[in-house]
Amino acid sequence: MDQNADVIANAIKGSLKIIEQDREREIITRRFGLNGSKETLEQIGEMLSITRERVRQLEKAILIRLKVCSEDGQIKELAAAEKIIIRNLTEMGRIARVSSLADKIYGHTTSEEERAGLSFLGSISAALTTIDENDQYYAAIGIAEYGDTSKVKSKVDEIVSVVKKEKKPVTIDNLDEMLDYEHPSHIEAVASVSKQLATLNGLWGLAKWPTVNPKNIRDKIFVILESKKEPMHFADIAAAIESSDFKRKNVTVQAIHNELIKDDRFVLIGRGIYALDSWGYAKGTVSDIIKGILEKSGKAMTREEIVREVLHARKVKETTILLNLQNKKFFEKVGKNSYKLAK
Repeated sequence: MDQNADVIANAIKGSLKIIEQDREREIITRRFGLNGSKETLEQIGEMLSITRERVRQLEKAILIRLKVCSEDGQIKELAAAEKIIIRNLTEMGRIARVSSLADKIYGHTTSEEERAGLSFLGSISAALTTIDENDQYYAAIGIAEYGDTSKVKSKVDEIVSVVKKEKKPVTIDNLDEMLDYEHPSHIEAVASVSKQLATLNGLWGLAKWPTVNPKNIRDKIFVILESKKEPMHFADIAAAIESSDFKRKNVTVQAIHNELIKDDRFVLIGRGIYALDSWGYAKGTVSDIIKGILEKSGKAMTREEIVREVLHARKVKETTILLNLQNKKFFEKVGKNSYKLAK
């Protein structure tokens, strides 16, 4: 990977040499952060004693000149760098966030300066397409052959629109069935550019959906239970969060227990065992569950029938159910083995 770094560095140096005026070279270096610190138009304007608008005009004009030089083959060092970037982009689905692309090319978690260098080369290369970062998109670089900036944004927006229409998280294979792409990896690559989308455990959804982008402990508990699809002890939920892919996963068992108690989405169905209310588990004591079962039945039920129904709603011992049935305040025995609600 050191060889890649050298090729990229030489391409940056060769490109900057094309810029004849020191002031213009300073503008590009500071705007992209090629020395490690990206600066605003205002900051550069103050430093050069010119207006913000003048800095913007100069930056645009310089980049246009560099792109023309690139197309004409005047930046000899750029071709080798383009080859490395395009090869990696091809493996990543033709487009990628600058951060992800840089990490792959350099072989380590990259610095802002290293990422800035790639953004700069992407901006002047005729073979590459760039997406500037804003509220909707991450900074990204793509292969120009597969679309310019406008076309890439259109593709990103199309995927967001499809996910919104589905109203629930979907897999890349689901999206592949709904969209016209050569390969699912291309869909995933394009989707990764959007700040409106998030992914977790192979599912893609809107970034505001806790199922793919949990931001607090309760949301993470929900995701764990939803993915497990069966009741869990609160200690096991804490352990699952610790071993998950969540960004922040340092939690205590007590914190998990506290959040489970507070949130109506979680139902206590046994000693320390919780389930999702959407699974059909009812809240309340064992006696409350029995009363609900008898009310729904509208007639007397055998002891075995009651036990079976309660065990669908609670992880409790059979003896606990039988003990609650002895409460004459709520239940009346009918014959040898049946019960109904007490009057």
